[in-house]
Amino acid sequence: MRKAIQILSIIFIFTNTLIAQKSEPRFLFRLYEDNDFFNIRGIGTDEAYSNGTRFDLFYTKKHESKFFVDKLLPKAGDSTINVFGWGLTQLMVTPRDITKTEFQPNDYPFAGSLYVSHTLYSYNPEKKYDFQTEVIAGVRGPAALAKRTQIFAHKLINDRTPRGWDNQLANTVIFNVNFTAEKELFHYHKFVEVMVGGRATVGNMLNSLTVFPMVRIGKFSPYFQGFLNQYGSKSKRFKKFQAYFIFKPEASFIVTNKLMNGELKNSQTAVFENDIRNWFAEVSYVAVITKGNFGISYTQKVASAYKKGLYRHSVGNLSLYYNW
Repeated sequence: MRKAIQILSIIFIFTNTLIAQKSEPRFLFRLYEDNDFFNIRGIGTDEAYSNGTRFDLFYTKKHESKFFVDKLLPKAGDSTINVFGWGLTQLMVTPRDITKTEFQPNDYPFAGSLYVSHTLYSYNPEKKYDFQTEVIAGVRGPAALAKRTQIFAHKLINDRTPRGWDNQLANTVIFNVNFTAEKELFHYHKFVEVMVGGRATVGNMLNSLTVFPMVRIGKFSPYFQGFLNQYGSKSKRFKKFQAYFIFKPEASFIVTNKLMNGELKNSQTAVFENDIRNWFAEVSYVAVITKGNFGISYTQKVASAYKKGLYRHSVGNLSLYYNW
């Protein structure tokens, strides 16, 4: 009798494990669109950091990754939830008047970048902290196809034609490693979470240090249970419906930014000087709603000027999520 009970117990535990593994999301697709035309005040623009389009596939693995890069990336302790990802991103910077054909040295440059990214988000649900690492490699300049993208988009909506891309920054290879660490300071039931974090970016694209607090308020799955469950889940362990708000102010010290300075593609002498504002501030307001496998978020970012003597900027972001 005792042996039969033991066998039944083993079968019960094994079955529950399979169900849990099947019901929790293992993949998450994200479509991410930054655009300064998105603005809750209704005042859209087409200037400075103007557009960022990104496609990501995030996933978890049942076994330890054999990819050599993953072995090098830091993990948040032993009992971690590791979320890997691959992404393709195109970024675009333009001056305020995109119809001018002449060089505009006293505004933001025409510049575009296109890169592939590999990520590891490693969460420790017990100690409430995470490490997020992103490795990117790609190109800045005409090879990034930003000119074609902007002209096509403007024709599609019957907007003014961009005419200054012959003055864009020249081609160069870009490589960066971006590392973020976050730690929970306080939570109240499952309604409020307060975190603090820091980010360092190192490479020939962007070199910076950033610190930030982050507050989540609403109905949500616990933040440190992993990135996938923040944007939808059919599992009984996590919220099937989530609706929450995020407030995240950031302060950064920026050393270099290759989207803001460099040689022009048509000149060996004309350059955008490295007059980056070293101290940079940005505030993000985020609203997230998820239901089952689907999620949507809207972010409004208000930022100080990226370069000395120029204007501050506001960019909106709309992201769609599907997990399975």
